[in-house]
Amino acid sequence: MLLEKTVLKFIQTKFRGRIGDAVMPAISALGNAGAVWLLLGAAYVCVPEGRRLGAALFAALALELFLCNVLLKPLVGRARPFQSDGSVALLVSSPGDFSFPSGHTGASFAAAAVMFFGRSSLWGWALALAALIAFSRLYLYVHYPSDVLAGALLGILTGWLMWRLSACLDVVLS
Repeated sequence: MLLEKTVLKFIQTKFRGRIGDAVMPAISALGNAGAVWLLLGAAYVCVPEGRRLGAALFAALALELFLCNVLLKPLVGRARPFQSDGSVALLVSSPGDFSFPSGHTGASFAAAAVMFFGRSSLWGWALALAALIAFSRLYLYVHYPSDVLAGALLGILTGWLMWRLSACLDVVLS
């Protein structure tokens, strides 16, 4: 826990500033309820050659949401950094759920993973946005580094799994 607090303090002292304080809440908001990824999935579903990718993206988001918010967060019950250290002013509304794992990060990496395994030409952009959203959660002092790491791993796993399952469904439905 000391290492995690050290990393968070480093981010607060070396990266925090006027520009970041304006930009990071907006970047983080893109991940609220997986909004940007749901819109992307809807765009893929609207194009016939993108339907499998869109369906896998929706399925990965749903599985990640269940595993993260329904199963793991209540099971682990980890308090958020700002709850144990009030010295950092929050730039966003105080999240009402537990910290571990990061749902924003999990959803973002689930979408990026589906796009990677589905060979989408946009996967690099999705990965960059996922990384920015993950970093924003640390910058905003609402997650510990291990929350973000666990969210990324959970997202990659769910993205890979749903892409693989979509291949099975593709064979069955053909």
